[in-house]
This record gives sequence, structure tokens and C-alpha cells, in this order.
Amino acid sequence: MFTLAIHGGAGTIERSLMTPELEAAYLKGLSLALKAGRKVLEAGGTSLDAVVASVIELENYPMFNAGKGAVYNHIGSHEMDAAVMEGKTLMAGAACGVTGVKNPILLAKGIMQQSEHVMMACQGAEAFAKSIGLEFESAAYFDTEHRYKQWLELKDGDQFTLDHSKSEKKMGTVGAVALDKDGNLAAATSTGGMTNKKFGRIGDSPVIGAGTYANNETCAISCTGHGELFLRSVVAYDISCLMAYKGLTLKEACDKVVMDKLVKIGGEGGLIALDTKGNIELPFNSSGMYRASVDAQGNEYFGIYR
Repeated sequence: MFTLAIHGGAGTIERSLMTPELEAAYLKGLSLALKAGRKVLEAGGTSLDAVVASVIELENYPMFNAGKGAVYNHIGSHEMDAAVMEGKTLMAGAACGVTGVKNPILLAKGIMQQSEHVMMACQGAEAFAKSIGLEFESAAYFDTEHRYKQWLELKDGDQFTLDHSKSEKKMGTVGAVALDKDGNLAAATSTGGMTNKKFGRIGDSPVIGAGTYANNETCAISCTGHGELFLRSVVAYDISCLMAYKGLTLKEACDKVVMDKLVKIGGEGGLIALDTKGNIELPFNSSGMYRASVDAQGNEYFGIYR
């Protein structure tokens, strides 16, 4: 038995603003990512390898805010964050504020498996990426027309936005959670952050317990939303704690955090979650979240709107 869920970000995603061609393109990206992770799991691979495979596809797909599709920061460059965690050992790896690394999720995995650290940042993380042979791309690789237009609208002011919206509340992140045949959970998250964010800003995605968490005793979580509020709420770990200490089900814990606690402080977004029984939860309090999953029976699901 295995299960897998992925997301491509949450936000104010309105049907009225979505053309059939655009919707088909987003769904294609989700399908490629789900297929990549599912292939690993069907071959008996680990949940860690599955979530990384799914996120690589999302990072390589220019419509999602990670890797190639990463947004521009205030000075017109791309700073990317990523994290992975496996539930069996609680091992984790994270990279923050990196530029040029083609697949930041591979850097996060490398930090976890090939260093004595959990989190590395900026030039130090980039140097480590080179030392383990990861692929780099020029700045031009990360330049996409629609991201550039987003930045031009904001670059002369202090306003910043997240993604997937015409409003000020836009969330752009990608992630995956998986349960493999051995009953082990894993989570992975990758992001380009917020359009016009201040140079050096870090959100919740690479912070273990905030945007990414996995523990075989409870659940695996990957978040997407307004990172500052997800950081303050320690969202991913809060869900795990509600299950561990209060005995809540995965659904109860997710609903409590996403639909109640976050809403009370204005935290908009969502997350994908799995428990060791293969239960899948995909809650969000925004109007939409790009999401997909395959359950233990092999049934696939794709969704964008509420």
C-alpha cells in the first residue's frame, strides 16, 4: 500500500480568471508530478525518493513558483528555499535563499544525507551544492515572462505578493507527501517565495515544523500559504502535536489548524497531509489550491478550486 499527495500552491484562484488552456496547463504539471512520485512508489521505492521526484517535476515546470518558475525578489533576482524530512528517522534537510541551483529540493536532500547539518543558506548552501555535484543554471533559465510582469508591477514600491492571484494574497509553493509500502512517511516543499520580497527573506517552506514536517508516529505535512503567519503558527508541527497529544484524527487536526487557528490570525493558504494509515487531507482556507493525490486503492484525484 502507498499513498501520495502533491500541491502547487494556494491562493485566490478564481474560475472566472482561468482560461481552459491555462487550467489544462496547470493540470498537466500536477499530472507529471503525481506520475513521477507514483512511479517511484510502485517500484517499491521510498517515500523520500517519491516526494523528491514529484517536487523535481514541479520545480522544472515553469507555471509553479519553485525552481524554474520562481518569482523575482525586490532586487530582481531569484532566491529559492526547499526542505525535506523523513518520518522514520526524523532526519531533515533544508536550503534557504539559494540562487542558480536548478533543483533546490535535491540540495535539501543532499544537506540531509551528505552533511552533518539540517539547514544551510545562501552562498554556503550554494557552495555545498557544487561540492556534491548538483546542476546549476544561469539566471536566464529562471526568467519567465509572467513572473517578470508580476515583478514589474511591484518593483518600485514596498508591496509584495505571493502567487496565483490578482489580489494581494497570493501563495506560491510546491510540495509532496508520501507513504511507502514499508509504512514510512516523508514530506518535501520548495518555493521561490513572494514576488518583490525583501532580499534575504525566508518563509515557512524550509523551516522544519512550520512548512514541512514528517513523523511516522503522526503525519507528513507540506504547507503553502502566507509564510510569515505559517511560521508564527508552526503549522506543520502543530498538526502533529494535536494528533500525538490530544488524540485528534488527521482530519480533525488539519481542520483545527487550517480552518480555525490560522483563520483567526488572518493566515491564508493550505496544506497537504498524510497519516500512516494512508488517510489523505488537502485542506485550504483560500479560494483554491492546486492539488492532486493517489490513494491506497490507486484512485487519482485532481483539484484546483474549493
